[in-house]
Amino acid sequence: MTTHDVVILGSGPAGLAAAAELKRLGVRDVVVIEREQQAGGVPRHCGHLGFGWKEFRRVLSGPSYAKRLVQAAAGIDVRTGTTALSLEPGGHVRIVSPEGQATITGRRVLLALGTRETPRSARLVSGSRPWGVFTTGALQQLVYLAQVQPCKRAVIVGTEFVSFSNLLTMRHAGIKPVAMIEPGDHVMAPSPGDWIARIAFATRVLTRTRVVAVHGTRTVTGVEIEREGERSVLACDGVVFTGKFVPETAIVKVSHLALDTGTGGPVVDQYGRCSDPDYFVAGNLLRPVEASWTAWGEGRAVAHAIAASLHGALPAATHLITLEAQSPVRYVCPQRLAAPAPLPAALPFNARMGHTAHGRLRVLAGKRVVWNEERRFLPERRIDLPFDTKHLGGTASLTVDFAESTRP
Repeated sequence: MTTHDVVILGSGPAGLAAAAELKRLGVRDVVVIEREQQAGGVPRHCGHLGFGWKEFRRVLSGPSYAKRLVQAAAGIDVRTGTTALSLEPGGHVRIVSPEGQATITGRRVLLALGTRETPRSARLVSGSRPWGVFTTGALQQLVYLAQVQPCKRAVIVGTEFVSFSNLLTMRHAGIKPVAMIEPGDHVMAPSPGDWIARIAFATRVLTRTRVVAVHGTRTVTGVEIEREGERSVLACDGVVFTGKFVPETAIVKVSHLALDTGTGGPVVDQYGRCSDPDYFVAGNLLRPVEASWTAWGEGRAVAHAIAASLHGALPAATHLITLEAQSPVRYVCPQRLAAPAPLPAALPFNARMGHTAHGRLRVLAGKRVVWNEERRFLPERRIDLPFDTKHLGGTASLTVDFAESTRP
């Protein structure tokens, strides 16, 4: 068993940003554990542009961005091809590598395991199991890493931001996008995503439509869709299930750490501390899903809290205010406000709605309103909750609720 100041699980934007920032803050004994053979996280196989401006003031492709992240963490012990098996009290993490199983201990452990898309199996789409069914990540790995064209005509299921990245991947591979399918009333990605799909990529965007079955024997021959009560088949040889992200919590679910039912990730306070204060979280393990630059920023911010904790400047919480989300608010993150609070929050409070709604969102301490805003809220948009935490002494819990607007 070896002991280190900080053990980081995950070498994506959050994990590597935290490692680099800890080094800058003078915390030298840091070990990063990564199950893949290369560090850099998901951006390694996102061949399109759109990364790096906030972090490096450069517009980079995913692989170039990942290399920059790795370079920024130069000199840190990054162990690839190593998988974490269990999380135990006291910062003990059981791992397995080509050398066998071992236990590594961190005075503090940072979980930066990221998120994953929901595959077809979890979406209850019926039909056969032919070749040609992918997630965004699987398609990108085949196109950018394996350099193959896995299909020629594909349907994209979903219209989140990540869904539109498939259009760039398909253009790179010479794949024709047949259509984008969205069960909701509008495209989930920011406007003008639907116009870009239609005009720049000549792709139909079908809202109020759902995929009910995949057809084909050895390979996909089409997808059956239902729209306005009528069913039809779109001919294609590939279908990409995108978005509907969930935190990568397999190892957390069987640990002693508390999980939040709303986010699906660990319960944390404003410093990223878990229910076991030896463990911290940053990035998209917290909630699904934010952009790479947000995960990077959270990694750096939580690194400051970890460094302070190691030096005794972040005392144990003697008072915890819990935050509860009431329907239709989907979740609030972080879920706790810890006092004393000697440092600024590493994770600003935010929420998301379960569906599109127009009305007033409030943060309540009992019956007292500590923050509120009235407008139209979209489920795919992060809602910042900039309420003042200075006058909440003695408060046991906060409630985030919503009232529909009575205005026409």
